[in-house]
Amino acid sequence: QVQLVESGGGLVQPGGSLRLSCAASGFSLEDYGIAWFRQAPGKEREGVSCISSSDGVSYYADSVKGRFTISGDLAKNTVYLEMNSLKPEDTAVYYCATVKFCTVVADYVGSWGQGTQVTVSS
Repeated sequence: QVQLVESGGGLVQPGGSLRLSCAASGFSLEDYGIAWFRQAPGKEREGVSCISSSDGVSYYADSVKGRFTISGDLAKNTVYLEMNSLKPEDTAVYYCATVKFCTVVADYVGSWGQGTQVTVSS
Protein backbone atom coordinates (compact mmCIF):
# COMPACT_ATOMS: atom_id res chain seq x y z
CA GLN A 1 0.00 0.00 0.00
CA VAL A 2 0.99 3.65 -0.34
CA GLN A 3 3.24 4.82 2.47
CA LEU A 4 5.05 8.10 3.04
CA VAL A 5 7.62 8.52 5.78
CA GLU A 6 9.01 11.98 6.59
CA SER A 7 12.26 12.55 8.41
CA GLY A 8 14.81 15.27 8.98
CA GLY A 9 12.90 17.63 11.22
CA GLY A 10 14.37 19.11 14.37
CA LEU A 11 15.38 22.24 16.22
CA VAL A 12 17.44 24.81 14.36
CA GLN A 13 18.45 28.40 15.01
CA PRO A 14 17.14 31.22 12.83
CA GLY A 15 19.17 31.41 9.64
CA GLY A 16 19.96 27.72 9.80
CA SER A 17 19.14 24.88 7.42
CA LEU A 18 17.38 21.53 7.47
CA ARG A 19 16.68 18.92 4.83
CA LEU A 20 13.43 17.02 5.06
CA SER A 21 13.02 13.65 3.36
CA CYS A 22 9.84 11.96 2.20
CA ALA A 23 10.46 8.29 1.50
CA ALA A 24 7.71 6.79 -0.65
CA SER A 25 6.70 3.16 -1.01
CA GLY A 26 3.85 1.35 -2.72
CA PHE A 27 4.03 3.57 -5.81
CA SER A 28 6.58 5.25 -8.07
CA LEU A 29 7.41 8.94 -8.08
CA GLU A 30 7.21 8.68 -11.87
CA ASP A 31 3.45 8.20 -11.49
CA TYR A 32 2.59 10.68 -8.74
CA GLY A 33 3.75 14.05 -7.56
CA ILE A 34 4.66 14.94 -4.01
CA ALA A 35 3.54 18.03 -2.15
CA TRP A 36 4.77 19.44 1.15
CA PHE A 37 2.36 21.10 3.55
CA ARG A 38 2.93 22.59 6.96
CA GLN A 39 0.74 23.45 9.90
CA ALA A 40 1.68 25.59 12.86
CA PRO A 41 -0.32 25.57 16.12
CA GLY A 42 -3.43 27.70 15.78
CA LYS A 43 -2.86 28.34 12.08
CA GLU A 44 -4.35 26.94 8.91
CA ARG A 45 -2.49 24.32 6.92
CA GLU A 46 -0.30 25.87 4.24
CA GLY A 47 0.85 24.33 1.00
CA VAL A 48 4.60 24.90 0.79
CA SER A 49 5.91 23.22 -2.34
CA CYS A 50 5.31 20.41 -4.81
CA ILE A 51 7.13 18.49 -7.49
CA SER A 52 6.14 16.27 -10.36
CA SER A 53 9.14 14.13 -11.22
CA SER A 54 7.57 12.89 -14.46
CA ASP A 55 7.61 16.33 -16.09
CA GLY A 56 9.93 18.32 -13.84
CA VAL A 57 7.26 20.78 -12.72
CA SER A 58 7.77 22.35 -9.30
CA TYR A 59 6.09 25.08 -7.29
CA TYR A 60 6.88 27.16 -4.20
CA ALA A 61 4.66 29.27 -2.02
CA ASP A 62 5.71 32.92 -1.86
CA SER A 63 6.54 32.49 1.81
CA VAL A 64 9.38 30.04 1.03
CA LYS A 65 10.41 31.00 -2.51
CA GLY A 66 14.15 31.54 -2.76
CA ARG A 67 14.80 29.73 0.53
CA PHE A 68 13.40 26.22 0.00
CA THR A 69 14.30 23.78 -2.77
CA ILE A 70 12.36 20.63 -3.62
CA SER A 71 13.96 17.73 -5.45
CA GLY A 72 13.28 14.09 -6.19
CA ASP A 73 15.50 11.00 -6.38
CA LEU A 74 13.73 8.43 -8.51
CA ALA A 75 16.26 5.72 -7.68
CA LYS A 76 15.51 6.12 -3.96
CA ASN A 77 11.83 6.99 -4.55
CA THR A 78 12.38 9.89 -2.17
CA VAL A 79 11.58 13.60 -2.31
CA TYR A 80 13.64 16.14 -0.41
CA LEU A 81 12.83 19.62 0.83
CA GLU A 82 15.99 21.63 1.43
CA MET A 83 15.19 24.52 3.75
CA ASN A 84 17.67 27.38 4.11
CA SER A 85 17.60 30.75 5.88
CA LEU A 86 15.00 29.40 8.25
CA LYS A 87 12.84 31.83 10.18
CA PRO A 88 10.83 31.37 13.40
CA GLU A 89 7.67 31.58 11.30
CA ASP A 90 8.74 28.39 9.50
CA THR A 91 8.08 26.49 12.74
CA ALA A 92 5.41 23.88 12.02
CA VAL A 93 4.74 20.21 11.50
CA TYR A 94 5.68 19.42 7.91
CA TYR A 95 3.77 16.77 5.98
CA CYS A 96 4.41 15.25 2.59
CA ALA A 97 1.53 13.96 0.51
CA THR A 98 0.83 12.30 -2.81
CA VAL A 99 -0.82 14.34 -5.55
CA LYS A 100 -1.66 13.36 -9.13
CA PHE A 101 0.04 16.48 -10.42
CA CYS A 102 2.05 19.32 -8.87
CA THR A 103 -0.42 21.14 -6.68
CA VAL A 104 -0.64 22.31 -3.06
CA VAL A 105 -4.42 22.24 -3.01
CA ALA A 106 -5.25 19.76 -0.25
CA ASP A 107 -8.39 18.56 -2.05
CA TYR A 108 -6.10 16.77 -4.53
CA VAL A 109 -4.11 14.88 -1.91
CA GLY A 110 -4.30 11.10 -2.02
CA SER A 111 -2.21 9.99 0.96
CA TRP A 112 -0.48 11.83 3.81
CA GLY A 113 2.66 11.12 5.74
CA GLN A 114 2.76 11.25 9.54
CA GLY A 115 4.56 14.60 9.70
CA THR A 116 7.86 15.82 11.10
CA GLN A 117 8.31 18.74 13.49
CA VAL A 118 10.46 21.69 12.49
CA THR A 119 11.22 24.25 15.19
CA VAL A 120 13.17 27.41 14.42
CA SER A 121 14.22 29.13 17.61
CA SER A 122 17.24 30.63 19.30
